[in-house]
Amino acid sequence: MTTAAFPIIDGLYCAKLSRDQFQRTLAGGVRAVNLTATRPNTDLASCLSELARLFDIVANNADLVRVVTSVEEIRAAAADGVLGIIVGTQDATFLDHDVDLLRVMQRLGLRIAQPTYNEQNRFGSGALVEGEGGLTETGRQWVSLMNELRMLTDLSHVGYQTARDVIAASTRPVVFSHSNARALCDSPRNIPDDLIRAAAETGGTVGVTLWPPLLGIATRPTLEDFCNQVDHMVNLAGIDHVAFGSDLSEQTKTEEMWLSLYGPDPIWPSVTGIVGDWYTYENRATDGYESMAQTGRLLTALSARGYSEDDVEKIMSGNLLRVYAEVWGH
Repeated sequence: MTTAAFPIIDGLYCAKLSRDQFQRTLAGGVRAVNLTATRPNTDLASCLSELARLFDIVANNADLVRVVTSVEEIRAAAADGVLGIIVGTQDATFLDHDVDLLRVMQRLGLRIAQPTYNEQNRFGSGALVEGEGGLTETGRQWVSLMNELRMLTDLSHVGYQTARDVIAASTRPVVFSHSNARALCDSPRNIPDDLIRAAAETGGTVGVTLWPPLLGIATRPTLEDFCNQVDHMVNLAGIDHVAFGSDLSEQTKTEEMWLSLYGPDPIWPSVTGIVGDWYTYENRATDGYESMAQTGRLLTALSARGYSEDDVEKIMSGNLLRVYAEVWGH
């Protein structure tokens, strides 16, 4: 299976917003993406500027991409052969002075959001906070409003106790859009088995990601490591609760920029500082998955691992579409 008879859904997309990148993504069979539309840990003005830039790019490439806010719109975009962009964000810091601004963001098309990104903010603790304190009272207000507005809560980059608190407070399914099992790859950005099960119990999903530091520590990971993660999560949570989140930042970083983030003095030393010497600019992607155009290789790898066509469709498309429909209401 190298091509899909279904629209592949990327649960976390952070590739370059350019015409040639849209073409590569479509060539890989991907028909909808949860786009990180605003940078984490940013203020409201910067967030709005980034959204304005996104809308301008979409308008200038309307034959290739469109913003989608419902499953019906995702399916329509796929039928038209264009890429559906789901507006998402990886934290809620831009709401720091007024949680109710989430209502405005929902009107602008935001459909998926995280409360925190690695660090501490008014809503809770990020994944890399030592001695994290869990969800705050303001964070509980955020969860309640996310549920009211039928927006999907994403818990990747969120601290374990904060994630548990969100799951307990939420009345709708939640997802980890791009988090692997810590049992297989001991990174603080990956999640323990109890959180994999807990997300599934809400009706949500955990998206297996191909960002190398979350797949392998000692050696450069391969598509076999991706399949191992899928196997582990299916065994824990069931085939209906595993998804795909590439987190492939294709064409977004020059070598100089990459080194400033992940080189000898990395921005997140507990995540990339523990990775072996193999992690270089040249090896910045998982071996076998260097481009969104290669997404069909994941279908082939899963089929070779023994997954049926129906199961591959669930992992690469159907499970997220089900969650999106349940949370968004259409």
